[in-house]
Amino acid sequence: MRNPFEYGGVVRGDAFCNRGKETSDLVRAMENGEKLFVLSERRYGKTSLVRAALGKLPRKGWVCAYVDLWPTDSEAAFVTTVAKAITESMSTSVGKVLETARTFFGSLSPSVTVDEEGKPALTFGLGKHTRAGPALDEVLETPARIAAKGGPRVVVVFDEFQQILEYGNDHVERKLRSVIQNHPRVSYLFLGSRKHLIQKMVLDRNRPLYRAGGHYPLGPIAEKHWQPFIRQRFADAHKDIDREHIHEVCELTQGHPFYTQHVCHVLWELCEPKARVSAEMLRAAVKVLLERESYAYTTLWESLTLSQKRFLKGLAAETSGMKVFAGEFVSRHGLSSASNAQRAVQALLAKDLIDRDNGSFLITDRFFRLWIQSVQSV
Repeated sequence: MRNPFEYGGVVRGDAFCNRGKETSDLVRAMENGEKLFVLSERRYGKTSLVRAALGKLPRKGWVCAYVDLWPTDSEAAFVTTVAKAITESMSTSVGKVLETARTFFGSLSPSVTVDEEGKPALTFGLGKHTRAGPALDEVLETPARIAAKGGPRVVVVFDEFQQILEYGNDHVERKLRSVIQNHPRVSYLFLGSRKHLIQKMVLDRNRPLYRAGGHYPLGPIAEKHWQPFIRQRFADAHKDIDREHIHEVCELTQGHPFYTQHVCHVLWELCEPKARVSAEMLRAAVKVLLERESYAYTTLWESLTLSQKRFLKGLAAETSGMKVFAGEFVSRHGLSSASNAQRAVQALLAKDLIDRDNGSFLITDRFFRLWIQSVQSV
């Protein structure tokens, strides 16, 4: 039997845990033509969630363009990536893809080749260093052109949206602001996994996208949803896991989808059919995971300053919600002063090693947190 716990990619179908309310909320936002910024830590399942929500929309009458901005590093790359996503959302065959690309993006010199699997591969003649201004206007106005005059409704999803901060200017941000507010039949979802950057983009009065849309923070999955999800998948393989051990898993991962699925994946492999998960198995599963990551974590740890290490040690040792700039925390963990702790926080935020959490901070990689705890206990 295939392991039912999936992680590291887009999770679909029965492998996708809960998120019923979130899925409904996003479907409703798209139906209403909203502009929404979906924020969360890395590996929280934003892509899986949005793809699940897109799957709820009727195919007839909707065009859904999913734009992955992670590989882009310039305005020109943004233009061609968006053009490609829109074209491929409307066509699949070689002839149709080229016809659609020429209809909407003729100035970008589209061409299509066929790969080894017989699938069309679309490219555009816009070079990386080409002046992309007019092409940017054309691409960003296309969703409204498609949706005009009784055409289909359009959804554009920008994944890893914070990547546009790497382009060297705010031209894309400014153009997006002027465009999206005039597209009532187009819904835009902006997905970001570096929350502090996305929040800066939409909450800083000096940024072009200030208050350009609603905010939808994505939180962890509650244990009440993990309990039946995990128990049923063990039961389907004639394996047993009791409520208390599922609770321990959720305590370890803090309900984070990626880490919860990952721990359960290893635990499921360790547990034989007709057997019951034990405390020893759970400890062994965590040990396996930490051993896999040990080299990467050691290398990362050695790159940090002493103050950053002390701050992370303190954060790993304390309960959630700790006031990290208070004298008690600063003194207990050898940080010398509140200003020293603040400098460590700013550096660790920039490295994406911590994130803000209800007035405090947390270590974003739950396994790294466990690794720090295990190293300190030796």
